[in-house]
Amino acid sequence: MKLISHILTASILIVSISFLACQSPNDISGKLKLNKEKDITLYLIKPESLWDVSASYYGEIIDSAVVKADGSFEFKHLPDTQEPILLEIAMKIQGKAARYLESEKIDQANYIPIVWQCGEAIKIHANASEFQRTFSLENPSEINQQILELRDVRQYAYDIHLNGKSWNIEDGEELMDQEHSLLQYQKALIDFADHSSQFLPSMLALRWVSPEMNYERIPEFLVRQSEKWIKLRGDHEWTHQLASESFPEDLPVLVGDEFPNAILPLISHDTIALHNHLGEKLTIIDLWASWCAPCRLENRNALVPIWDEYHSEGLQIIAYGLESDHSAWLSATERDEANRWIQASDLQGDDAALLKQIRVTTIPANYILDENGIILAKNVHGQALMDTVKYFINH
Repeated sequence: MKLISHILTASILIVSISFLACQSPNDISGKLKLNKEKDITLYLIKPESLWDVSASYYGEIIDSAVVKADGSFEFKHLPDTQEPILLEIAMKIQGKAARYLESEKIDQANYIPIVWQCGEAIKIHANASEFQRTFSLENPSEINQQILELRDVRQYAYDIHLNGKSWNIEDGEELMDQEHSLLQYQKALIDFADHSSQFLPSMLALRWVSPEMNYERIPEFLVRQSEKWIKLRGDHEWTHQLASESFPEDLPVLVGDEFPNAILPLISHDTIALHNHLGEKLTIIDLWASWCAPCRLENRNALVPIWDEYHSEGLQIIAYGLESDHSAWLSATERDEANRWIQASDLQGDDAALLKQIRVTTIPANYILDENGIILAKNVHGQALMDTVKYFINH
C-alpha cells in the first residue's frame, strides 16, 4: 500500500508540473526589415532587478537569435513563469557588447522592452536601422499596447525637447535651457506613469525617466510611484526595491515638507536661524555659488527683479553659497547686486553643511517656502520662477 501511495503521489506531481509548464503557443519571433545590416544577433535579456531595466550591461541574457538573411528570427528558450515579466530584446550593434542598451540617443535605441507571459506567442516586426522607433507587435496584449504607447510618448518628447539639440556648457543660460528641456522630456514620462494603471509599463516609464538613476530633481515622483504601487502591487519584488529608494530621509526634501531650521553663518560673520528670517508671505531659498554661471545669471535676471518687485509685499530671499573663499563670494554678491538679501555659507565648498542636511548635490537649486517654512515649490528658474512667486504672493 505504501508503494502504491508513493506512485500516486509522484503521478500527481508529474501531472501538476505538466499543467504548470508553458503550453503552446509559446514563442517570441518575428522579422526585421534589413537595409545594409549584416550579421545581426538579437538577445533576450531578463532584468534581474528594477534598476537593471534600461541599464546597459545589466540583466541576464536568457536567449539569443541570429537574424536570417530574410530578416526572420526566433527565440526558443523562454522563461517558465506563470506571472507576466518584463524582458528586453536588444539588437547587437557592431563593436558593442551584447547587453549594451542605447538609452541616451533615443532615436538610435537598439532595444525594446516587452511583457511576456508563459504560453503567449509574440510576433514582432521592426526596421533594423530604427529598431525601437519602428518596433511593432501583431495583436499586442493590453499591457504590451501600453508599452508601445509609452515608447511613442517617449519618442515624441525626445524629438520635441532633446533631439538634435546641443548646449554650450560654458554658457550659463544654455545650461539652464538644457535642464529645462530635460525636465520637460521627463515630465511626459512622469505623467504617463502617474496615470497608468499597469504596473510594468509604469516601472518602465520610471526607469526611462532616468536610466542613470538620477532622481534628485524629481524625488516626489519616486515617492508617488512607491506609495501607489505598495497599495496595488505590494507583492512584487520591484515594488519593494522602489520603496527602498523612496524613503523621505534618503531623498532631497520634498514639496510639502517643512524646510529645516538650519543655523546659517552669514557673509557678515553673524549667525542666524533660518526660520527666524522667513518672509511674511514667501521665502526663496536659493542655492548657488560664485563660480556657477547659471547661478550668476539667475541672480541678475530673476532674483534682482523679483526682489525689487515683491520684497515690500512680504518676500524674503535667503541665499546659501557653496563657497570656500570669502572674498570671491563677497565680490560676486556685489557684482550681481545679490547683497540686497541674506547671504549665508559655511565656506566648505561642495562639502556644505546645508546641502548635506537637505540632501542636495546639484546647483542652481531653490525652494519656495510659505510663511511657515513649508515647501510650496522647488527648482523653478527664470521666467517660471517669476511667475511662481507672483502666483503665491497674490494668493
